Amino acid sequence: MALFFVLNLTNTSTSMPQKYTNNLIHERSPYLLQHAHNPVHWEGWNQAVLQRAKTEQKLILISIGYAACHWCHVMEHECFEDVEVAETMNTHFVNIKVDREERPDIDHIYMDALQIMTGSGGWPLNILALPDGRPFWGATFVKKQEWIQVLNQLQDLYEKNPEKVIGYAENMAHGLKEINAIATNNNTDFITTSEIREMVSNWSNYFDTFLGGYKRAPKFMMPVNLNFLLHYSHSQEDTTSDEYVETTLTRMAWGGIFDHVGGGFSRYAVDTKWHVPHFEKMLYDNGLLISLYAKAYAVTKNELYKNVVQGSISFIKEELLDKNNGFYSSLDADSLTTTGKLEEGAFYVWEKKQLQNILQEDYTVFCDYFNINSYGYWEDKNYVLIRDGEASEIAEKHSITENELLKIISACLTLLKDERETRDKPRLDDKILTSWNGLAIKGLTDAYRYLGNEEYLELALNNANFILTNLLTQNGGLFHNHKDGKSSIPAFLEDYAAIIDGFLGLYEATFDEKWLTKSVQFTNHVIDNFTDTSTGLFFFTSNNGEVLIRKTLEVADNVIPSSNSIMAHNLLKLSKYYPEENFGIRLNQIMKTMRKTITENPQNHANWLHLSLLMNQDFYEVAIVGKNYHSLCETLMKNYLPNVIFAASKSDTKDVPLLANRQVKNKTLVYVCKQGTCQLPVEETNQALDFIKTKF
Repeated sequence: MALFFVLNLTNTSTSMPQKYTNNLIHERSPYLLQHAHNPVHWEGWNQAVLQRAKTEQKLILISIGYAACHWCHVMEHECFEDVEVAETMNTHFVNIKVDREERPDIDHIYMDALQIMTGSGGWPLNILALPDGRPFWGATFVKKQEWIQVLNQLQDLYEKNPEKVIGYAENMAHGLKEINAIATNNNTDFITTSEIREMVSNWSNYFDTFLGGYKRAPKFMMPVNLNFLLHYSHSQEDTTSDEYVETTLTRMAWGGIFDHVGGGFSRYAVDTKWHVPHFEKMLYDNGLLISLYAKAYAVTKNELYKNVVQGSISFIKEELLDKNNGFYSSLDADSLTTTGKLEEGAFYVWEKKQLQNILQEDYTVFCDYFNINSYGYWEDKNYVLIRDGEASEIAEKHSITENELLKIISACLTLLKDERETRDKPRLDDKILTSWNGLAIKGLTDAYRYLGNEEYLELALNNANFILTNLLTQNGGLFHNHKDGKSSIPAFLEDYAAIIDGFLGLYEATFDEKWLTKSVQFTNHVIDNFTDTSTGLFFFTSNNGEVLIRKTLEVADNVIPSSNSIMAHNLLKLSKYYPEENFGIRLNQIMKTMRKTITENPQNHANWLHLSLLMNQDFYEVAIVGKNYHSLCETLMKNYLPNVIFAASKSDTKDVPLLANRQVKNKTLVYVCKQGTCQLPVEETNQALDFIKTKF
């Protein structure tokens, strides 16, 4: 059921006088600024406020959310805008608001705490903690009276029986460290291909082979899982996994979770058929899915996948691209209805009469194509566009060709997009996050590689140069965030991991050594500043950064691959480009450390499984040197070759070992190598592909 309410729609303050203003007015996060005129005495997370809690011995109330979060808005309206609630909060607690996207380090810790307490998580994430930050109670969305009641009860308990609260917080602090501990592993073997097969077989029991995804609702798009399974099914010739991947990709592309009018994917579907989305649209989802669908297109040549890539890139370009070429974070789930109420999905849904009036004689065909019927009905007379069959079936029903059908549908969608532009748009979270921009760069370089559109490469290059211009620190590191011309928060591991991955993609798209050099520099920065010496893994925060109640090791792959698994993939590639460096040694230590964790819970470590698969396969280094290197690279790299890295240049270069001493006058040669051992160079791309396929 959609919820609606009246809410201040500006990202900052309005021009109208405000009855209340708290210290969030000094923040730049759109989410924090949304709460700047609550009667609650909110503070941003900072050392002065944390010290005040200790000095006054007050409990800390930490409320975490993000700008596009629907239920965060609902709780704000029901609780944080309410004077009675504010009086309770202001009297007893130091109240801190956190943007989870701005401070993922804080969110990691308190989300783990909530999951220990309740067995589940989500946002808004509300935590009560001791003055030193150790949590003892948590919940997600809470209604007004329950919120007041529980706050009063816990404050009363803290006053009358502080030992009980402190004891629970001490146990929780111990649990937070235990849940994040990586068990040491005496087994020096890597995960084998046969073990991977067994894990995939067991994992497949959860697959919905008819509608895709898992056998449950809500359904989350899991690009990291599908990326691994795409490679696994391709390399192992596993038709069952292959069919599952194609079913899932097709159903997601057909579903209401994909915006057929404006392109791009929403966050997740609340049902089993990918129909009704949670309407927020995030940069990270779309960056990852652009990459996935581009690879799937390379494997299948399915035009549907190509269209998804094109539509999703159009979305991030039109709606999320800053004038300086950074990508914004998200669009809100909620938007205004025609009556001025804020309602989830209002911008995206359609009533039947609206469609009939707009589409006129084409409505009948459109109705069948996008199920303006019981299958596509949502609620309150609203429909969410969803496909449920091949275009050829609809064309046959209406006695037209498939090309004629697609022209009609395209014209209809253009009319609907024009109509939708007259509606009030969802709010924009215009902060720029380094990590999510790195994911977008990788998606764009993959799209350029497999679809060949130069515009995609230009977008990626502009974005990467924006990062280098605006988000570099004086010591050669990165910032995490950028807004209104300012960058302030030191980068987390996720930022370095995603940018290195994106820059490696840019190198293979352009063969400009600048991107490879920057990847090495950032990797060395991570090694110097983030290493956990006991495991070989990398902490989420710098060893020189702010001290929280726990140093987090992020290893579980979720919708976004974990920062450590992305870094491990980066190390694999860099070990091939620079075999004399220690990147391969570090990778081996990490994979031995992670073996037990991966095998015990493979479905939550899909990116690690993907890496294990790559390390079990023959992995090739392809070097191309000569004046025609670009055209040869373009031909080769349109093939889906996940176990190959490419290096190329017009002439020899000592800066990239793979390219040293390769040049032969008046020839462009392709060298196919494996662990430094190369076949005789060839001049034809089909010969090079034969070397890879025959596994010399």
